[in-house]
Amino acid sequence: MTEHERYFFDVNGYLVLRGVLDRQEAERLNTVVDAQNLPVPTDDIHSQRFGGFFLWDEGFRKMIDHPRVLDVLVELLGPKLRLDHAYGIVMTRGNVGLNLHGGGTPYDPAQYYVFRNGQMYNGLTVALWTLVDVGPEDGGFCCIPGSHKANFPLPRDVRSYEACLDWIHQPTLQAGDVLIFTEALTHGTLPWKAPHDRRAVLLKYAPGHEAWGRVRPIPPELEEKLTERQKRLFEPPYVWQRNPVA
Repeated sequence: MTEHERYFFDVNGYLVLRGVLDRQEAERLNTVVDAQNLPVPTDDIHSQRFGGFFLWDEGFRKMIDHPRVLDVLVELLGPKLRLDHAYGIVMTRGNVGLNLHGGGTPYDPAQYYVFRNGQMYNGLTVALWTLVDVGPEDGGFCCIPGSHKANFPLPRDVRSYEACLDWIHQPTLQAGDVLIFTEALTHGTLPWKAPHDRRAVLLKYAPGHEAWGRVRPIPPELEEKLTERQKRLFEPPYVWQRNPVA
């Protein structure tokens, strides 16, 4: 991480890496998603999520350990990090999102931000790959910057977007950008207002000793397509003699 990236993440709880994918590659991966003929999403959050994309195209598998993103994640989570779980999101115009959740208080042993001896330590941390542009009023990911260090719980009326809307920030993104955030950050999903669909892929990483989701073996049809480093990122959590990925 650069000096600016390190400072920004510590203060805000998130960071945007610009242009990790070029626009042509983002558009190509969009066509791959199109080919799946996914069901039309509704306001049910689960209908807005999809999986299986690591089998669809090598471009999605390269996201697992993309050097530009992995270097940042290693600094945030340590060199023995693991990929905990992943899913894609598709939203159409008018779909509602998800209430605010997360935050520095109450302490969650799986989703946390701690700073000790000049080093950031994080629990579950997300790399959100956007495949489409997200303008300032389009909706999608939003957060309360700095809330990963909050010492008081989030007020209930703020959680449901009923009060203090000026606290909430929705970052602007371009297709191919990657937004990295700690799950300790208070964040949510605003209703999608853009005329084009929202398309994003979320890869969620954890420290090597920790699991947030249920650990499942790699499907054989996927394992044969992964590199050795990618396979290590899919390993279950443990500490003793674990091999670092970087």
